[in-house]
Amino acid sequence: MYELEELRADCSRCVAWCCVAPAFGRSADFAFDKPAGLPCKNLLADFRCSIHATLRADGMKGCTSFDCFGAGQKVTQQTLAGRSWRDDPAGASEMFAVFHAMRDLHEILWYLTVVRRTPLAAPLWSEIDETAEQLEELTRQPSGVLAALDTLSLNSHVTPLLDAVSDLVRAADGNDDNPAPGRDLSGRDLAGADLRGTPLRRARLRGAMLIAADLRGVDLSRADLLGAHLRDARLDDADLTDALFLNQLQLNGANGNSRTRVPWSLLRPGHWVDAAPE
Repeated sequence: MYELEELRADCSRCVAWCCVAPAFGRSADFAFDKPAGLPCKNLLADFRCSIHATLRADGMKGCTSFDCFGAGQKVTQQTLAGRSWRDDPAGASEMFAVFHAMRDLHEILWYLTVVRRTPLAAPLWSEIDETAEQLEELTRQPSGVLAALDTLSLNSHVTPLLDAVSDLVRAADGNDDNPAPGRDLSGRDLAGADLRGTPLRRARLRGAMLIAADLRGVDLSRADLLGAHLRDARLDDADLTDALFLNQLQLNGANGNSRTRVPWSLLRPGHWVDAAPE
């Protein structure tokens, strides 16, 4: 089983895959357009970002929300043995496909690694270990195999296990006489909604559109947030303790404060500040 540190981005051991491989468009998150496969204009020759310290102020907050789950250094150091897209321009497109595949694998491994340490998921630990071992084996494959990997199909095979974990953990609550999962709001469009005071503990919010939603003070502990869109959501004073399948990318895109309770596995984003009360 992976250690979480192996699934955290280490830019010092990477060659800026995230600044080249993905495309992004001019928007509230990005100040300009960039096609896939072309280096960002802010990228330096040593693979560092020239505006890293001022990304949000310079209209590039989308960069601060990105997370490769450690795929960048894995591809650089292991799969490609130190080679970069600059070393082999002819083979760069395959390299980018390898990076995307590795990122997808590492994201799933992140979820499995976290729930493997969740006591309430103990009945499924053996299945989690077996699935994680299979995924880890895939991460060790040569670049040609990884570039051709169908990660969408892979996700569909792992989803039933994540469903089982979610149902098990959300149903368990020692404070209830009749334990049952919380409400199901999967895929709901709640963008901009004022959800303060809404009971969302142990809720299923998979794929829910929570962009700019007001979740201040909301109890989201043990809520299933897999794929939930939290960009610009207000999480001040919210409780995300033991939230399921929440990742750093989602947290980085949201806004919170020093009183927001974050899962043990995630880091409090540096841009979260305490605002004056309304």
